[in-house]
Amino acid sequence: KQWYQRRVRGLEVLGCGILQQDILRKSAVPNKIGWAFGLGLERLAMAMYNVPDIRMFWSNDERFLKQFRVDNIHRPIKFEPYSNFESRIRDIAFWLPPNFEENDFYDLVRDKVSSDVIEDIKLIDSFKKEDKSSHCYRLVYRAWDRHLSVEEANEIHEGLAVEVTKIGGQVR
Repeated sequence: KQWYQRRVRGLEVLGCGILQQDILRKSAVPNKIGWAFGLGLERLAMAMYNVPDIRMFWSNDERFLKQFRVDNIHRPIKFEPYSNFESRIRDIAFWLPPNFEENDFYDLVRDKVSSDVIEDIKLIDSFKKEDKSSHCYRLVYRAWDRHLSVEEANEIHEGLAVEVTKIGGQVR
């Protein structure tokens, strides 16, 4: 109750209303009145987690959904806002240099590439051929504050390929 009084003012919960007559007419009950009810739990969650837009709760956007998946229900959840601008996805595959560790690639990206536009990096494939090993990483580029053009994403990605060759990798 104390949390509610400090955080929420004028919050609509348990909303209800009358159905539009056209809906009832199409349902073969034209002379009836229908009521719609809702608990409004999304509005409580908006206030509790500082979610700015109720429509986010109805989206299938993994950036939103993964923030509410927890292994421990007692772990506090803090909603982290994210960009609504379009992402640019690029893959890079290369033969690994000697003594390469997977974290070496993440360090390279963090240190040498514009990290403010890299949203995600995943190893999506690895294989060995004779005495060589290869990794393929998928990078998601997205600017927080603006539209990232295809050309800009390509330029950043090409710069990454140059950095991979500098550490001894051979881009495929």
